[in-house]
Amino acid sequence: MGRLAGKIAFISGTGAGIGRAAALLFATEGASAFGCDIDADGAAETVELPP
Repeated sequence: MGRLAGKIAFISGTGAGIGRAAALLFATEGASAFGCDIDADGAAETVELPP
């Protein structure tokens, strides 16, 4: 388990850049990461990436 196990993170801009990196990092650390982006295709791509 990571440092954020059991936590919930809401992250904006998950389609690319810092938002994507934050979402992946939070997920890697055990958080349930929820995100959004104006670029729906980019956000969907982030969901498919391994944490």
